[in-house]
Amino acid sequence: MGNSLDTAELERQVKSMYRDVAASAEADFHFETGRDLAERLGYDPDDLDAVPDAAVDSFAGVGYYFDTLALEPGENVLDLGSGSGMDAFVAGLHVADGGSVTGVDMTDEQVEKARILAAEGGFHNVDFREGYIEDLPFDDESFDAVISNGVINLSAEKERVFEEAGRVLEPGGRLALADIVSEQRLPAGIKSDADLWAACIGGAEQIDSYASLVETAGFEVLEVRDNSQYEFVSEQAANACQAYGVKSISLSARKRA
Repeated sequence: MGNSLDTAELERQVKSMYRDVAASAEADFHFETGRDLAERLGYDPDDLDAVPDAAVDSFAGVGYYFDTLALEPGENVLDLGSGSGMDAFVAGLHVADGGSVTGVDMTDEQVEKARILAAEGGFHNVDFREGYIEDLPFDDESFDAVISNGVINLSAEKERVFEEAGRVLEPGGRLALADIVSEQRLPAGIKSDADLWAACIGGAEQIDSYASLVETAGFEVLEVRDNSQYEFVSEQAANACQAYGVKSISLSARKRA
């Protein structure tokens, strides 16, 4: 494959992996899932009690950011890479019936599962759409806040993801996310390996470059913090953590008016 990433193979692998997450949270993955992880990262147990159990069981996020977001009732929120919907449901609790939350995900099984959970759980203010975070199917300035958890590292077009987030946000809108980054730049051999991308390693952007991509897309970065509570499960990820400083961070930013 040389030093170029096969993006079609990457998409195939990521979709396959998250189909498995949607089907069974009990399977073995290279990342943790479930309630114990969510509580360790900082989620309010009362919030977790109020959202569908199956969404919590399939939670595969890498950090917590709702404390930096301060969602208000009536706001409209977009969740990038919403998976089975746990973060979208938590956001739905905060914006209440007068607000709305829309999740977008490229894996149809995840979208279908999240829609069923929303209907069964009575989350009438939460909806899910199939789509790509690099090409959002929404109008300009449609949302007050954009959230994402453990997803953007999987995209080979991160600059496009942040540009799209900025496009759909109102002026002054907020971006809050958790993601996997690296302290050192990863070598080309790792950056071009679809297997390592799907394992949340190969797509880890160097942290200063990551923050620069956010700022270039029209945001002011307000806070970046390490998520030391997040633990890598696979040997590959643990080795990358030691060699290149691969880690989880939470980041908050505001779209420039």
